[in-house]
Amino acid sequence: MKYIDEFRQRDAARKILEKIHGISGKKVTIMEICGTHTHTIAKYGIRNSLPSNIRLISGPGCPVCVTSAADINKVVEFCKREKDVIIATFGDMMRVPGTESSLQEQKAMGKDIRVVYSPLGALDIAMANSGKQVILYAVGFETTVPTVAATILLAREKGIKNFSALALHKLTPPAMMALLDSGELDLDGFLCPGHVTAIIGAKAYQFLAKKYHAPCVVAGFEPLDALYGLYLLMKQLEEGKAEIEIQYKRVVTWDGNIKAQRIIEKVFEICDSNWRGIGKIPLSGLRLKEEFAHFEAEKRFSLANGIDEELQGCACGKVLKGIITPDQCPFFGSTCTPETPAGPCMVSFEGTCAAYYKYGYSQYKTTD
Repeated sequence: MKYIDEFRQRDAARKILEKIHGISGKKVTIMEICGTHTHTIAKYGIRNSLPSNIRLISGPGCPVCVTSAADINKVVEFCKREKDVIIATFGDMMRVPGTESSLQEQKAMGKDIRVVYSPLGALDIAMANSGKQVILYAVGFETTVPTVAATILLAREKGIKNFSALALHKLTPPAMMALLDSGELDLDGFLCPGHVTAIIGAKAYQFLAKKYHAPCVVAGFEPLDALYGLYLLMKQLEEGKAEIEIQYKRVVTWDGNIKAQRIIEKVFEICDSNWRGIGKIPLSGLRLKEEFAHFEAEKRFSLANGIDEELQGCACGKVLKGIITPDQCPFFGSTCTPETPAGPCMVSFEGTCAAYYKYGYSQYKTTD
């Protein structure tokens, strides 16, 4: 299969690994900032294939996981309050536990909450239910935002009055900056997300190289993509360089998707945003511009701020920052499993805890 099989070849992987083993000497910590990379690294056992001086840690790259407890509690409380409203949400958000309840539990209690596979699905629900208000519970990074923006433009074009969005979108580069500024981690470089960068372009990471001397490599999601991305990072670190490189050239460019960027800029403006485990990060979120305020669910329905309180003992916040690995959380594998998740990192496909659990956390190693 083109673009898949050629990036899963065992012999090619072995040759890249030999190169990594050959050039690596210094002890380094590299963060994969994307949940899909975390999944790939776990699925193909990449961590254990690397030399012991290379430590890979997972970052806040899962859009479901980084949605704050306050924002989850906000929509749950809204469901309890309102009767004639339909909540349209992506599947993973259904099971993420708030402080007292989840959307899945609210649905079981009779609330009209529906899973959609794209923002346009929410608009279809609105057009088919003109007597009810439909709210798109919109989470996601830069990858998701263009489709939400296009849906809002379409809703305006069609004159649909019963559709709005609770936009909780987040921007990746400010979170990377916040991690470096926190002083809690000693990061040497980033494996950057391919799909986010397909939208924003690799130039979005220039500040990381210039200000923090942190090399970045944008990589794809097949095992050879990830391995070669790590090789390029190690090569830079060995040579003392801090540059932005693109391994995923079949998808990613330096400037990104200009058309998608213009759609985003037309509908959204940058604002501060609250991230689970990290807190408020300046200029790391998106909100609807004033001319689209009538599509803003928060204003239309006067949604109250939710309680920003995570389940006591849940360590998702520390996992998202890369301070601990999932197996260091006391809940992991006992009270917290994919069937009974205590936190979002165990719910989502892109969650670090879910990847650890699914592929066997015994394969992971920490080399402090």
